Amino acid sequence: MSRARRRDTAPELALRRLLHSRGLRFRVAYPVPGQRRRTIDVAFTRRRLAVFVDGCFWHGCPDHGTNPRTNDAWWQTKIAANRARDADTDRILVQRGWSVVRVWEHEPPERAADLVSEALSRLST
Repeated sequence: MSRARRRDTAPELALRRLLHSRGLRFRVAYPVPGQRRRTIDVAFTRRRLAVFVDGCFWHGCPDHGTNPRTNDAWWQTKIAANRARDADTDRILVQRGWSVVRVWEHEPPERAADLVSEALSRLST
């Protein structure tokens, strides 16, 4: 598991390529305000939009998340802690005036890019 990528995963890169091709400019691995150890996958700082691409395993996707057979209790605790941290990060960002978009890694990149574009258009009006 130590080889699992924290950033620049294939779904994240695909989303960033599409966003860039649409003329959108953003920051990558941007620190969460007030939480220096947490980062936003794709951040639109001027419009205060945080985009996270969540991995199905690590964030407990209801459709594709799996439970390892070995050390099951530890993994359930770990994934529950990840989900709690995600909720806390969302809460912190919203309190600071940010909007949050979360997409699963299995989401088609075009659909994810559409969600981000819709959120940005709502914020610009």
